[in-house]
Amino acid sequence: MEINLLTLCYLLGSVSFIVGLKMLSHPDTARKGNWVAAAGMAIAILGTIFLYSKDGVKLENYGWIFGGLAVGTIAGTLAAKKVKMTSMPEMVSLFNGMGGACAALISIIEFQHLTHPMLVQDNMYAAAGSLDGATLLIIFAGLIIGTISFAGSMIAWGKLNGSVKDLAFNGQQIANNILLLAIVGVATYLVYNISITNYYWFYFITAAAVLYGVLFVLPIGGADMPVVISLLNSFTGVAAACGGFLYDNQVMLTGGILVGAAGTLLTILMCKAMNRSLMNVLLGSFGASSKGEQQAITGSYKEISITDAAVCMSYASKVMIVPGYGLAVAQAQHICHELEQLLEEKGVEVKYAIHPVAGRMPGHMNVLLAEADVNYDSLLEMEDANNEFKSTDVVLILGANDVVNPAAKTDPASPIYGMPILEVEQAKTVIVNKRSMKPGYAGIENALFFQPKTSMLFGDAKAALQKLVAEIKAI
Repeated sequence: MEINLLTLCYLLGSVSFIVGLKMLSHPDTARKGNWVAAAGMAIAILGTIFLYSKDGVKLENYGWIFGGLAVGTIAGTLAAKKVKMTSMPEMVSLFNGMGGACAALISIIEFQHLTHPMLVQDNMYAAAGSLDGATLLIIFAGLIIGTISFAGSMIAWGKLNGSVKDLAFNGQQIANNILLLAIVGVATYLVYNISITNYYWFYFITAAAVLYGVLFVLPIGGADMPVVISLLNSFTGVAAACGGFLYDNQVMLTGGILVGAAGTLLTILMCKAMNRSLMNVLLGSFGASSKGEQQAITGSYKEISITDAAVCMSYASKVMIVPGYGLAVAQAQHICHELEQLLEEKGVEVKYAIHPVAGRMPGHMNVLLAEADVNYDSLLEMEDANNEFKSTDVVLILGANDVVNPAAKTDPASPIYGMPILEVEQAKTVIVNKRSMKPGYAGIENALFFQPKTSMLFGDAKAALQKLVAEIKAI
């Protein structure tokens, strides 16, 4: 009866993951979907603690178990409540790395359980032959993928908060690929030939996977970080699924598969948005600068006053707002929504143009605007937005840079060349709000800022929008 109840708990948990993931696809149901999935996880965890048994023996050490749950719950709750929206990508990378570390630790612990009898028996080869090759394969897969996810996520976390800089050396891609082949080769050999004389190579694989994870992410430029985050997320899911196989745990397996599949699909979408192939990502060959000298940017920029910008937008028929990381830094999403409502009251059609990799992680701008109760129907994906720019009177760019840079289309030497962008230059007037003329996250100049139809509105996004709202009200 207890086994049946535990199976039911796992079934409820698995179904809740699927339902919750489906609900996350729309902002109106996303919050509820998160609670549904969390409730399913709680059922699965409590069911395992109180109902699981092996050979009639239940789990013990409840003090340690609930102590760990309490520490994790408190730390996670405080981190989630205190984190700013601008720091959300870093927290996602950090938490994702913790998931990869857990999967790797599971593999290490299970490997020690399997090899311990071999180490204490006199006939080491007979003992080694009794090890299950399929189980070893799963252990090695969970170890390698989980460790790479952990190490890579930690580097991504450091890059996003500015504590880790890009670092690359000549031949790094070749070195990375050789290291990966060595890891896979040694693991394959051990699966078929594990013995007391070579079992310690397992720990070499662990160290090598850490090194590979670091080298894999270290050279990648900031403009490519959304792809990295989604890819590492899929790695963690696959590693967790390996743990589900090891423990014959259906809910762990289902959750890992869902995370792995969702992360893979998101990676493919991000690759498409960055005009890169999935194989290019897996080989670690993206993020490097293009060869050759970049096109020189000539001309001068012109500024626009708050009053002129307010008049320009108030008497427009259609306004498109392009949010970027600068909007997130200034926490200006709420005042931006107020501007939208004010313009609509004046009969202006207002929509948002969302680039797939705007911000520092996939969906960053969507989450930001959803927090301010911006209507989901007002958010246009890149292709739809590009179709409407020609009929747009004013485009207001709030802190976005690389995703509107025409060099992606015109300069083969640019690091972002080939990346699909928001073609804002097709609108009649472009107003760009930035703190300064400093380059964006990709570290390159933007020719858009020097075009005749473009005007610069300098200042903090929140302060500039507050003044703009006040001026529009006075018109």
